[in-house]
Amino acid sequence: MSAMTGVLPSQVLRQLISDGILTGSPDITEAQIQPASLDLRLGTVAYRVRASFLTGEGATVAERLAEFEMHRIDLSAGAVLEKGCVYVVPLMEHLDLPDTIQAVANAKSSTGRLDLLTRTITDGGVEFDRIAPGYTGPLYAEICPRSFSVLVRPGMRLNQIRFRQGQAVLSDAELKQLHADERLVSGEALISDGLGFSVDLSPSEGTLVGYRAKPHTGVIDLDRIAHYDPAEYWEPIHSTEGRIILDPGAFYILVSREAVHIPPQYAAEMAPYLAMVGEFRVHYAGFFDPGFGHGAAGGTGSRGVLEVRCHEAPFVLEHGQVVGRLVYEQMAAEPETLYGAGISSNYQGQGLKLSKHFR
Repeated sequence: MSAMTGVLPSQVLRQLISDGILTGSPDITEAQIQPASLDLRLGTVAYRVRASFLTGEGATVAERLAEFEMHRIDLSAGAVLEKGCVYVVPLMEHLDLPDTIQAVANAKSSTGRLDLLTRTITDGGVEFDRIAPGYTGPLYAEICPRSFSVLVRPGMRLNQIRFRQGQAVLSDAELKQLHADERLVSGEALISDGLGFSVDLSPSEGTLVGYRAKPHTGVIDLDRIAHYDPAEYWEPIHSTEGRIILDPGAFYILVSREAVHIPPQYAAEMAPYLAMVGEFRVHYAGFFDPGFGHGAAGGTGSRGVLEVRCHEAPFVLEHGQVVGRLVYEQMAAEPETLYGAGISSNYQGQGLKLSKHFR
């Protein structure tokens, strides 16, 4: 493969599959290929483990499972992964990366919006979701449902993987120039180690600013789309004063104040903001595909949905407070298909929106 620099687009992913660098059992399907990433599929068994773990250098996931496994669950007919438990599921995909290609994985948007902590682990891995150049071996998903128990089946796609060659991240100077050329965000661009974004707690209409997950709910079957009544799972959060108080341990769906635009030649990843700004974390559903917000609502961008969990102490979150940043990366080539154009993209042109499972 030629020495392209940047995030590898869909047409190159197809070539990697053809070359046997990305394989699956059963074979990888066209439906898994996204503009700048590949969806990963759950296998047929889940291992309930005592605790989350990283494999560590020189060890395999199978060896660590022998240490930490409590019991295993056959997923073939569907099975419930219970809230508060940790599971490891072998994935159907296998990598044989050349030394020039590294990979990064992340939860898919709908996974993050259900507070379903899903991370990728590998043999010899010392980080979650980061796969070193030259890695050859299986992939596993570590799954921890945090707000809702979920029903899963083999082949479900909870996380995705992106491949890159070389240094693809834009510097602040490059990001400022791109914003001048393409207008990456509505309003002022706060650029420092990426593009900052803030929370919207003063909507232009009404008082609804977000949702908080209810603590005692039923199971969510991840195959059921637009099926569940939001009122059974979520408490609406209203504000008339541009602030809310986050409760420790609670999970919130909020929305960014800014509309974000990812031009076709770029991809982005949501990253945490400085821990010093508050005792909360914006869960990052992770990848923003090329074309996100491009041409949406007349080219004005799409707002980012924020998955927020508060930590040790109640915390006052104010309208316009910066809560995260987008790190932009150069694509190695423009994808043949963009987000929201000719593919089913559930969240193009979105505002405040729950996952696709809710009516």
